[in-house]
Amino acid sequence: MPFAYPRASPASIDSPDMRRAGRDLLSLALMDARNHTLYLLALYEKALGATKMVVTQSAEAEPLAWLAGHIGWFAEFWIGRNTQRALGSDCPHEPTHLASIEPQADRWWNPQQAVPADRWTLDLPDLAATRAYLLDTLEGTLELLEKAPDEDRALYFYRLALFHEDLRGEQLITMAQTLGIGLPIDALGGLPVREPLLVPATRWMLGSAPGGFAFDNEKPAHEVPVPEFEIDAQPVTWAQLVEFVDDGGYDRPELWQPQGWDWLQALAQAEGRRGPRYVDQIGVASGAVMQTRFGKPARMAGNQLAMHMSWWEADAWCRWAGRRLPTEVEWEIAAHTAVGRGFRWGDVHEWTAGTFKPWPGFRADPWEQYSLPWFGLARVLRGASFATRARMKHPKFRGFAPPARDDLFVGFRSCAA
Repeated sequence: MPFAYPRASPASIDSPDMRRAGRDLLSLALMDARNHTLYLLALYEKALGATKMVVTQSAEAEPLAWLAGHIGWFAEFWIGRNTQRALGSDCPHEPTHLASIEPQADRWWNPQQAVPADRWTLDLPDLAATRAYLLDTLEGTLELLEKAPDEDRALYFYRLALFHEDLRGEQLITMAQTLGIGLPIDALGGLPVREPLLVPATRWMLGSAPGGFAFDNEKPAHEVPVPEFEIDAQPVTWAQLVEFVDDGGYDRPELWQPQGWDWLQALAQAEGRRGPRYVDQIGVASGAVMQTRFGKPARMAGNQLAMHMSWWEADAWCRWAGRRLPTEVEWEIAAHTAVGRGFRWGDVHEWTAGTFKPWPGFRADPWEQYSLPWFGLARVLRGASFATRARMKHPKFRGFAPPARDDLFVGFRSCAA
């Protein structure tokens, strides 16, 4: 029988069941998310020592003042200013909007008006003004939430705003790694290596069933027949990756898809790269894996999970090992049914085999820029990382990224070929 995700109410704001949270718990979670955002901004402010929070321009980063203000803008745009918010996911993509409490809000923080290349030259407000906007928009959100009916449709945008802020919080941590900013984030410890798991054939309800909140790319749920498969109990470790490196894995074009080999050669010419991103030293001869974490070199233990790898690298490793990446339905089944047998997830995001595509019957939710532009271009990520808020660690969550993306806290596991 297909697995049915429990419909119980969440016991805390840290539970993945927050997708079904009612008004009271949702109010606490929204305050928690905003406090977390402000905490991360304070860490940046301390590390950078500047109220403008100026960072080096990068194609993989956002100006901090833009990203911080955008978090408040998103909630205000879809809740406080949205006259059709009561329609929930049936709200039109371009609803009627009221004016913002900040006259320049759309020019500064609307991603459709301020495209990435222009965000670095905007006359954005300083940290104090941005923080005030974040607090004011939260107050408005909570006041409206208090009056909203305690049912799924009416709470849709409040849940969306919560999870959007959680996604942006992880983005802030990812950006610190990309930019080499020393945030006090705990590194991953080592994991005991377990034998691969055999999962029996089944028919599986892939995706999120109606009720509560789901991102649009998780819908609609549909049944899929799945043959028996063998899957790793945990993602690939540094010790396993070192073997690939020592066997010339980064120098053997037969292991790589043509686009992946081209990607690798471009990086080799630009950076002399022969290993995962941020790695300065790797291989049996070197005696250790050294990877820069938040601006500081750190020695990686062999049983720590390898991370900061592109889909191309994950696919090449699997070809070298005579294995393959799991499909997303295989990953989802294992995450639901094999945890009691040692299936470990939630420490790194994980690449899966599939291209990111809409499922049969897909309909974009009001925030149509979330999934729609990436279909056919990105690869599917499953799981979560050490930087993901606990309530976002839902086994149905369907992440995505271009195959060359390696700045994320991402690794992979394999299946028997």
